[in-house]
Parts: sequence; structure tokens; C-alpha cells
Amino acid sequence: MDISLVILAAGMGSRYGGLKQLDGLGPDGQTIMDYSVHDAIQAGFDRVVFVIRSDFHLEFKEKVLSKYEEKIKCLTVFQDMISFVPEAYSQVALAREKPWGTGHAILVAKDCVPGPFAAINADDFYGKDAFIRMAKELKASQNKKGAYSMIGYRLKNTLSDHGSVNRGICVTNDKGELQHIFEGLKIENKGSQIFHHTNGQPEPLDENAYVSMNFWGFNSDIFDFLEKDFLGHVEETKNDPKSEYFIPFVVNDMMGIGLASVKVIPTSASWQGVTYQEDRPVVVQSLSMMSEEGIYPHSF
Repeated sequence: MDISLVILAAGMGSRYGGLKQLDGLGPDGQTIMDYSVHDAIQAGFDRVVFVIRSDFHLEFKEKVLSKYEEKIKCLTVFQDMISFVPEAYSQVALAREKPWGTGHAILVAKDCVPGPFAAINADDFYGKDAFIRMAKELKASQNKKGAYSMIGYRLKNTLSDHGSVNRGICVTNDKGELQHIFEGLKIENKGSQIFHHTNGQPEPLDENAYVSMNFWGFNSDIFDFLEKDFLGHVEETKNDPKSEYFIPFVVNDMMGIGLASVKVIPTSASWQGVTYQEDRPVVVQSLSMMSEEGIYPHSF
């Protein structure tokens, strides 16, 4: 069975200050998405589904989609405010200031994903090893209902030198299975210790804790749950135009009622991101070095 990669590219990029999904960071102007698609093709993925906003569809098609249509099957879906929202709540949806979040972004890809799939952020660099490991896991667990997976990165390797970040801290058992995800807010490195400020006060975190960078592996059975659960979220948050439907919370809920188990897959890959504009030069330099070392071709 084919395996798909769903790339979530509809975010606003508010902290970064622009459409970082289309920012050329590689030595030949490659976007981070270019690296993700390149690694997915090399790892054996059969299809890429891009979840984007309709307002930058033409620019996206010109700068990204045209590069891959002859290399891998590519599909595009729009994450609109009213997608999968009942008509009774259409005014609630249209009053929103931003998309519904990662859980909703995955849901809108429902009709484009026939089997096992991975879901990633468009603006995160995940590394070759992560795609290889995920592709292997998806092929091994296909058609196993509720058998999901997640690439785990070490917390210390996912921080920014230019401001605090939010991370999904993973709690696992001795078998490497995810027990729950704790959303750590305003995480920053102070001296030799990492702290989060979720409850308003600094609390320490283990630098080697696994974190979720939204590199998930699912079977298509998750869509049935997402569709029903999202409707509940819309009802519960109808008076909050900034609420978001996050996929880690969905997975937590599914595990809590016995509908899913999640295997945390450690990776040797180095995660990189551009949360802030000040992060950009670091990522540009790193991608350039990887080309010089032959890890990636200069142009692709």
C-alpha cells in the first residue's frame, strides 16, 4: 500500500513575521519544504499532500508545487475556516482570525489520503533519518487500526537562542510507547538548565526529554475520529475565535480512551526551525554546510 506525506503549510507564521513556508533558505533558494519532499522521495513515500491557504495558492504553485509534479504525485487541499464546520456554525468560523490548528489541517486532507501517512509542519527541517524511520514504520503498521507513531527529538536540540518556544513534552513507558504529551509553554535555556513557564512560574525540564515536533505517523482510521471530535471542539469553543484544535491533544484523547497507541521513534536527525527571524541565518548556514559535506546536493 502507498504511503503519503501530509505537509501542513497553512499557518500564518505570526512570530516569524512572514510566510516562512516559502522562504528560500537553502544554497540554491530551497525552502524547508523542498528538503522535506526531497527526503520523503528518497525514503520511499509515494504521495505528497500540501495543506495550504487559498490566498497564496498561486505563489505556492509557482515556487513549490511545480518542482515536484514530475517526481512524485502531488495534491493540494485548502484549509479554509469553514471546512468540516456545520452550517450552523459558519458565522463562528468566518469570524476567526486564523486557521483551526493542526488537527483540523490533517482532517481536511481526508479525501486525499487513502492509507498510512505521515504529517509534518512545513516550516520545520526534520532530517533524512527521520523520514527513513517513519517510512519504515508506516509500512510495518499499515492497516493496524489505532497503531500510530511519532518521531521523537531531544528537547535540548529543539530550542531557539532568540526567544522562548512551546514544545510537546513526551512521557513514555519502558517500551518506548507514548503515555501522554505535556504542552510545555515558554521553554527557554537559562545557563545550564532548561525551564518552562506553563503555570506562570519557571519549572525545570530534562534536556534529554523527547519532544514532539509534529512529525506523526497515522493510519487512515484517524479521520473518522477527527471528523466527529472536531465538531465537538467547534461547539465547545464557539465563543473563542482564537481556539485551535491541536493534533497532540487529539492523540492524547484517543490514547486515554483506548483507541490509539503511539510508538515514539528516536531519530539521530537534527531538527531545525525558524521560529523567529533571528533563527534564519543559523538555518541558512547549516543547510549550506550540509550541501558542502555532500549530505544534500547543492541544487535539487
